[in-house]
Amino acid sequence: MLQIEEIKSKGKILVYIIKNGQKIAKTHFLTPQNANMQVGYIVYPAKSVIPRHFHKKIIRRLDRTEEVLVVKKGSAYFDIYDGKKHLVATRRVKAGDIMIIVGGGHGFRVVKDLILLEVKQGPYTGVDEKERF
Repeated sequence: MLQIEEIKSKGKILVYIIKNGQKIAKTHFLTPQNANMQVGYIVYPAKSVIPRHFHKKIIRRLDRTEEVLVVKKGSAYFDIYDGKKHLVATRRVKAGDIMIIVGGGHGFRVVKDLILLEVKQGPYTGVDEKERF
């Protein structure tokens, strides 16, 4: 069974963390079906065919930016904050770990040279999107 850690504050999920090295045997979405960012593992057996397709234009309204971060190299302490900028949790993350950030704030304290793959809704409009604290 895939282990997903949910970091919450006052009952609201801020972050999902999926540690590297878990066995993935079947298709499993990590975020709820109604989430702004849907993230999951999709499993296909050898010789399967994924039918060619494109995604139709759909207008969506989003009220925040959510991110998926994958640690490609290195390690860091991942600090997770609630909406009032209070530290809720700290987790050590390393190569292969995945963080799905759906609320609150976050920061990193790098332990070993870090490379993150970042996926988020776009387009990115600039530094004005962020409030640093």
